[in-house]
Amino acid sequence: MRRKIPSNLALVAFESAARHQSFTKAARELSVTQSAVCRQVAGLEEFLGLELFRRTRRGVVLTEAGTNYGRQVAARLDEIERDALAVMSSGGRGGILELAVVPTFATRWLLPRLGAFTGAHADVAVNLTPRTRPFLFDDTPFDAAIYAGESNWPGTEGVFLMRENLVAVGSPRLIAPRRRIAARELGRLRLLQQSTRPYAWRLWFESLGLRIDNDLAGPRMELFSMLTEAAIQGMGAALIPRFLIEDELRRGLLLELVDHRYLSDRSYYLIYPERKAESPLLRTFRAWLEEEARAYRTASGLG
Repeated sequence: MRRKIPSNLALVAFESAARHQSFTKAARELSVTQSAVCRQVAGLEEFLGLELFRRTRRGVVLTEAGTNYGRQVAARLDEIERDALAVMSSGGRGGILELAVVPTFATRWLLPRLGAFTGAHADVAVNLTPRTRPFLFDDTPFDAAIYAGESNWPGTEGVFLMRENLVAVGSPRLIAPRRRIAARELGRLRLLQQSTRPYAWRLWFESLGLRIDNDLAGPRMELFSMLTEAAIQGMGAALIPRFLIEDELRRGLLLELVDHRYLSDRSYYLIYPERKAESPLLRTFRAWLEEEARAYRTASGLG
């Protein structure tokens, strides 16, 4: 049976006209005449049996059906473009792995290691896109996601990577000439707070059996990158996942103020849809990532 698919030229012309709300601007973008755009859109309307635009003296306005269809067409054309770019980038060889990632984890932990994977699999491209919240894979181009939180997304499988180890850090000059202080002494320092985790310091002190009156007080910042820089500048003590600041600790920009390992309630997982579980490329990447995470947990004493 012949597919009920409109002309690609008509879809491209309609998407451009819908995005610009103008046949003239669409024609300019596509390097065609305005009448050519009009013909393509009219042909598409005839094919669908409905109006996509209302013609007015001031130009054209999308109908409700046109607005809804425009979003769908734009999404499909984006997918086609991504597929074309993927084939072009790989030269038709190997494969493309689309990975959604927690940005800080990708920047500080994954990317410094990813070169080893791509070096061993030169015909594979790993594309990274930041995502911080759960989503439905069917609505995205992603093959897998690295996520901090629970792994029980509907219709997926999850591979444990590591627990989050929060360490109390600060500038060396914050406690100079000492290199360590007792946990209770932290209560006399300004405590830098992460706005999305208001009880982080309280839980950290409770893990040591301590109760500190000012554990909720202090400047609030949303991102770990902000907390890191504030701590480096001597603005106070911060609780930061160790994997994010290993370079700063190694270079002496930050000190681990208290010798205490605290595993928060957050863990990192590789999550992928069940239907992709047997994908050869994903299985290869999963095996490599599991081994890297295992080696890191061993080296960091996280078990």
